[in-house]
Amino acid sequence: MADVLLTHSYHLYYDRKQTRKMQPFPPLGTLYAAALLRRAGVSVAVFDTMLNDPATDFLMALDRHRPKLVVVYEDNFNFLSKMCLTRMREVAFQILEFSQTAGATVLVNGSDASDHASEYLRRGFRCVLLGEAEWTLLEAVSHLLGENEQELRQVPGLAYVDEHSGAVVRTTKRALMRDLDQLPCPSRDLIDIDQYRSAWKMAHGYFSLNIVASRGCPYRCNWCAKPIYGDSFSVRSPQAIAEEMRHLKHDLGAEHLWFADDIFGLRPKWIRELAAEVERRDAAIPFKMQTRVDLMTRDNVRALRRAGCAEAWMGVESGSQKVLDAMDKGTRVEQIAKARENLRHEGIRACYFLQFGYPGETWQDIQSTIRLVRDTRPDDIGVSVSYPLPGTKFYDRVQAQLGAKTNWSDSEDMAMMFQGAYTNEFYRALHDALHAQVDSWNSCSAGQNLEREHRGPEELWNRVMRLEKTCRNPRPTMLSSFPGESLVRLSAPVYATSFDELLDVLAN
Repeated sequence: MADVLLTHSYHLYYDRKQTRKMQPFPPLGTLYAAALLRRAGVSVAVFDTMLNDPATDFLMALDRHRPKLVVVYEDNFNFLSKMCLTRMREVAFQILEFSQTAGATVLVNGSDASDHASEYLRRGFRCVLLGEAEWTLLEAVSHLLGENEQELRQVPGLAYVDEHSGAVVRTTKRALMRDLDQLPCPSRDLIDIDQYRSAWKMAHGYFSLNIVASRGCPYRCNWCAKPIYGDSFSVRSPQAIAEEMRHLKHDLGAEHLWFADDIFGLRPKWIRELAAEVERRDAAIPFKMQTRVDLMTRDNVRALRRAGCAEAWMGVESGSQKVLDAMDKGTRVEQIAKARENLRHEGIRACYFLQFGYPGETWQDIQSTIRLVRDTRPDDIGVSVSYPLPGTKFYDRVQAQLGAKTNWSDSEDMAMMFQGAYTNEFYRALHDALHAQVDSWNSCSAGQNLEREHRGPEELWNRVMRLEKTCRNPRPTMLSSFPGESLVRLSAPVYATSFDELLDVLAN
């Protein structure tokens, strides 16, 4: 029995791409919420949807715990939750129906619920916990378990339907936390860690767990949605992080870590202090993290290596300065090569997030990105297309172009949601070709014989060249930031007009 059953809506096996990757991580956001409730004396259980059936297994959890309240509390540190996938929304609504049938009151928190609070409330959720919600959850649960529902209006950070008027009520906005060390560590004991250990060991031969050092990101890339933390940035103390790393390494047997922060290594002094605390506790574990190219200075990278960093994923986005400027990225193309070299010098894998299809990007800009990848040879890449999410300047600019489909179904969807320079088919072909090319380069660097594999990238690039001519969009989205310029100038000179010319772009 438990008064509160916490859960979330991301199920790995509903996501084709993530099922193939098989890199599941516990729902940290959900477990932070559980830890705070538990510390306050609330009886709490967790149903972890990640590796368990959100239908049959969740019904069994309802029967076992018979909760008064069910809270769909998303893991807001999971980038997949931030993508507001329609499959996740469907699971959340299914959890709602099951819980209501069992007689439970249901609350919800997450990026999608914060963006679409009215829709979630119309479906029957009692409250939407807006934005950063641990303390909102604690206060709301205290009121609801004490049957003081009339006092919900006094809880900051809530949206709910007034029982008398039927209107959606939004209470005052809750201030974001500044001292993250006031939160207890995530209640990892409430889930089956062995499930994750088995999945990782079977797929990769080692066991990885996730951890977060900070919340938010102060940079303002105009396509980046921030419904939870906005433009704020708060960071935990190096001592607290190093101690949690020690626990994960020595007590839970983690052999690798994923720092799920939006941005890691923002402050050089903090990185050096973290490295010292990690060394003092024998807490170093190889970890990967996300960062920016302009933060990967020689001194920062050296300190990151001391702390255990083995892999850095950087938001490179494009090899065209015009596109980076249009995104309000705040970085320079030349910083990418420097960051890559600094990481290489310290033996840290340098990986790029690349984004195609941003309004204003031309075939010439795409080839600039291909050249950048060729010249700097990252260890891995992640390729996506520009994805407009509510609350961003990018979304506001292209909203008029959006049709009935406004969210991806899963992380492999990669559908263009607006009228871009090319159709979906072209961008998917570009994704496949660039991934195959990077894989072949890196395999060759490792000394493997890839005569057969080399034909794969060539065939894929041939397809890209064919589709570049046939998949051009005749009426691409126009942006005010590009006055008088169409999204693609088909009459303008471009680098490559044939596969042979593209080979020059790719040539060693």
